[in-house]
Amino acid sequence: YLLDKHLNPVAVGVTGELYIGGVGVGRGYLNRPQLTAEKFIPNPFQTVRGAGEQGSRGGKEDQSSNSERLYKTGDLARYLANGEIEYIGRIDYQVKIRGFRIELSEIEASISQHTGVRETVVVADAQRIVAYVVPHAEETLTISQLRNFLESKLPNYMVPAAFVILDQLPLTPNGKIDRKSLPLLGLTQLVPESSFVPPSTPIEEMLVSIWLRVLGIEKISINDNFFEVGGHSLLATRLISQIRQVFQVELPLHYVFEKPTIAGLAKDIEKATKIGLGIDTPDIERISRSQELPLSFAQQRLWFLAKLDPNSSFYNIPAAVRLEGQLNLKALQQSFNEILRRHEALRANFQTIKGQPVAIISSVTSLPLPVFDISELLANQREAQVRQQALAEAQQPFDLKSDLLLRVKLLRLSEQEHVVLFTMHHIVSDGWSIGVLVRELVALYQAFCNEQHSPLAELPLHYIDFAAWQRQWLQKEALQSQLSYWVQQLQGAPRILELPTDHPRPPVQTFRGATYSFELSNELSVALNKLSQQQGATLFMTLLAAFQTLLWRYTSSEDIVVGSPIANRNRAEVEGLIGLFVNTLVLRTNLAGNPSFEELLTRVREVALGAYVHQDLPFELLVEELQAQRDLSHAPLFQVMFVLQNAPMSDLKLPGMTLSTLVIESGSAKFDLTLEMAETAQGLFATLEYSTDLFEESTISRMAGHLQSLLQGIVANPQGRLSELPLLTSAEQQQLAEWNNTRTEYPQEKSIHELFESQVEETPDAIAVVFEDEQLTYSELNKRA
Repeated sequence: YLLDKHLNPVAVGVTGELYIGGVGVGRGYLNRPQLTAEKFIPNPFQTVRGAGEQGSRGGKEDQSSNSERLYKTGDLARYLANGEIEYIGRIDYQVKIRGFRIELSEIEASISQHTGVRETVVVADAQRIVAYVVPHAEETLTISQLRNFLESKLPNYMVPAAFVILDQLPLTPNGKIDRKSLPLLGLTQLVPESSFVPPSTPIEEMLVSIWLRVLGIEKISINDNFFEVGGHSLLATRLISQIRQVFQVELPLHYVFEKPTIAGLAKDIEKATKIGLGIDTPDIERISRSQELPLSFAQQRLWFLAKLDPNSSFYNIPAAVRLEGQLNLKALQQSFNEILRRHEALRANFQTIKGQPVAIISSVTSLPLPVFDISELLANQREAQVRQQALAEAQQPFDLKSDLLLRVKLLRLSEQEHVVLFTMHHIVSDGWSIGVLVRELVALYQAFCNEQHSPLAELPLHYIDFAAWQRQWLQKEALQSQLSYWVQQLQGAPRILELPTDHPRPPVQTFRGATYSFELSNELSVALNKLSQQQGATLFMTLLAAFQTLLWRYTSSEDIVVGSPIANRNRAEVEGLIGLFVNTLVLRTNLAGNPSFEELLTRVREVALGAYVHQDLPFELLVEELQAQRDLSHAPLFQVMFVLQNAPMSDLKLPGMTLSTLVIESGSAKFDLTLEMAETAQGLFATLEYSTDLFEESTISRMAGHLQSLLQGIVANPQGRLSELPLLTSAEQQQLAEWNNTRTEYPQEKSIHELFESQVEETPDAIAVVFEDEQLTYSELNKRA
């Protein structure tokens, strides 16, 4: 029987619940009388017999009583016109989403009608409908195809918010679909990796954090449509509310419908913010190459520094890549030549005309590619030679007047193994530019290996056009607006951050340095990302707040100033250019009042957002305007830098080869201390670059341990006061516990200074407590304690 909820038969084509009657119906559920009463109901279509007749049936009593029952299966079905019964699904898969009662089985039935679908199951997850789909092996099924197909068959509220493509559905041992084993939506990649585009600007990063929080998912591309990944009108209202709270701008609700992607909304938010501050930026236009070509402000500063020390390699940007496999040397040479031709910045030289620096664009489009064969050496000798050659290339200076400012060298280790060394001068390049170069090198090499033409479109603008635009725009009102913000922001800032160092600061910086690297666990890295999303901040802001907390704990200074580079590629027309766009922001945070970490993160977010809006002012002009007191012993405005590497970088993939990057140790440090972090598949990877004139490696190693302890404490208790967050490592805590053990037998009259000197030999990681009176004895210390 197919019956409605009143136990009336349904018409042909109408969905009803499937009931079973007849002698085949069982007697009930063993030892479960309530469930038996619910599922085994009296048959309303059975003629009732008299009691005597029932009692006289003897051995057939069970059969007759069973025939008077109906079994309520919980299955949904409908009659087709030809009399067949079409199974729809389970009645307990009916859900209520945003006020609409929805039959999930009806959605499954509609999806199954698509010719490319082999099987499907639909579930409700946190007020969203999610469809899991297995396509036919020979079919290429896209989410957009499925969505368009269902929109023509179902009302909008029944179209799944998300689609997950699977190779097969999980099954129970008896062959039924195991819904509990379906992959969690938040951990499932909803879009192909090839179409995933990460955020590239701070505003995009902030929006990603907001979208993930509002939608309740864990990954999103900046080009994903809000309404195709689970969004709807109610969530759009929440989205606008969150944007208003974080960015302090008013956007109408219809903006989300007109530009339902992060990439689109980011531009509107940036525009709205700048309009509110009276900042108007004209378009970048191509200039005539017949005039004297200007330098950008950053280029002019590097040109000036190069004149002071023309033999310096301090601003070289080196990179090394190991190639394993069959190398097509001709295609590699062609690729570099094409990159040189495409980007005027790499063909620029810098000369002085009438006392002013100008750029000269060379017509040379052939890049030398010397090959250095070391294949005859032993394996260990080859690796030593690679390191030696890489260091020599990194330290070889450029002549800005005449040299090509991109230099490439190929080391041949064997027939199947090579190392490419390339070096660019910072005056024509930055970190983002390396990503552009790698992306174009991959595309060009693949094309040239197949003897095809370049697949890359010609560039409408070049770096020289940006330099001219920057010079023209940053005048009068625009310049004054930017300067006013920074002058006010940095008024009264401390001149120097006095970290506890191992050695006194030399009168003149030597820039000698070293690096210390460490990894954060994947668990801690994920927790930091989640905390950032919960607090409406970016990972950069969370890590910066943690680093500034560490600096506060080290110095007790409540006014912490840290420098940080920003890509400064907030205009679409410069995203694909090689050149020096990177700018330096000065981020000053007030840690007064011993706030909680959550409160500090709110302060850091406010500072960062203000800096992002005013990022166009070149750091060089800021230093000049503030007239910071020049001191050769340290950098002006800040001496500590924080970097989160998130510039887009293409995968190192070439046909027929395996590629891997090599780390090149430059032996230099631009600042007292720089913390650089990068996200990897294994978790956050960190490097501390430090001045060896100031710090010993053991001190930096302890600092790395303290930072990790602090980060763990932050994710465990973000409401905790900064002074209460843990700093010591487990080893240091154990050592401290031993020292605090009053039962320890120490010579009562031995001075603390002598005692410490004896202890430090046994425990080189000991924490030193320095007293003004070094002759204080252990017994006197106990009395004072």
